[in-house]
Amino acid sequence: MDDPNASPDAILVRRTLAEIAPVSDQVTSYFYSLLFVRHPDLRGLFPVAMDAQRDRLLKALLTAAEHMDSPAVLTGYLRQLGRGHRKYGTQATHYPAVGEALLGALSRYAASSWDDETEGAWVRTYTTISQIMIDAAAENELHAPAWWQAEVVSHDLRTSDIAVVTVRPDQPYPFVAGQYTSLETPWWPRVWRHYSFASAPRPDGLLSFHVKAVPAGWVSNALVHHARPGDVLRLGPPAGSMTVDHSTDNGLLCLGGGTGIAPIKALVEDVAEHGHRRPVQVFYGARHDEDLYDIETMLRLQSAHPWLSVRPVVAEGPSQGLTGRLPEAVREYGPWHEYDAFLSGPPGMIRSSLDALMGAGIPSERIRHDSLEELVGAIG
Repeated sequence: MDDPNASPDAILVRRTLAEIAPVSDQVTSYFYSLLFVRHPDLRGLFPVAMDAQRDRLLKALLTAAEHMDSPAVLTGYLRQLGRGHRKYGTQATHYPAVGEALLGALSRYAASSWDDETEGAWVRTYTTISQIMIDAAAENELHAPAWWQAEVVSHDLRTSDIAVVTVRPDQPYPFVAGQYTSLETPWWPRVWRHYSFASAPRPDGLLSFHVKAVPAGWVSNALVHHARPGDVLRLGPPAGSMTVDHSTDNGLLCLGGGTGIAPIKALVEDVAEHGHRRPVQVFYGARHDEDLYDIETMLRLQSAHPWLSVRPVVAEGPSQGLTGRLPEAVREYGPWHEYDAFLSGPPGMIRSSLDALMGAGIPSERIRHDSLEELVGAIG
């Protein structure tokens, strides 16, 4: 059923999206086929093995189209996307070619709902999307590079599949605690993945990332098992909105699962540096005790700051901390009405924690996470 508050263009766009949903793989393949056959010069902007890129570009565009009636969310998302695309070598002149392939793929696979009116809605939607991205890239170009070169200065293997990688960028890298970047390794050119900064900005300018090698994860396995001091990585611009509002006295409720503890640690450091004594409650989730690879660091921070409480939560006990799933463990404490919540970890954990926190009375506007970007806009 169509949303009665949706604009006419949004209704037509969503009908198209509903029709292509069952055949999204075919749409994706046809989109790239059209793009590369008609504009072979654009092939060099993408990885050699397209299964690493797959549906990321198309999914980002379709997600933007789906949210076209939420201008604040859409504009922020697209401006970030436009800035991030600079690292691929994307130019304003490339956007018409992408739009042409997009319309070609949609008209082929949404044949029953496609007509002149629908095509007009998509042309207007894509024109809006591309112009916001083009303008953001042009503005960003005035004061920031398309990417930063960053030399690995230390590589600390914490477990068999988790490493803390610290790099020195070739020029100042401005970011805020809680944000993330996209990262490319020399082993997989043009394949970018997102990693959160594991500390607040440091006086020495060094940046650290917590990386878990995942099955078939090209970039993560390269960083964990092959990266060594002296290797040079490339970083895209900082992104993300999971940052602390220092104008409020609200406490911070932080849930970090697995390597999601990295940006949580950065947020704790950020609060400490601002010298504002506000309560910070951290729940650090993992499958087993041995997966709590950064617990010593978090406990040291707890010892140094009386306003900080750190509770490890282990899914499969026995454990020296709490046992169970992270959302259920958090529900046992509280109340959390006076807290701003921050979630970082696997998408499933973020979804279940979001439901639990809203059920515990925290309004959605006071729950911060970057799962939208991670799930649908992770073109890095």
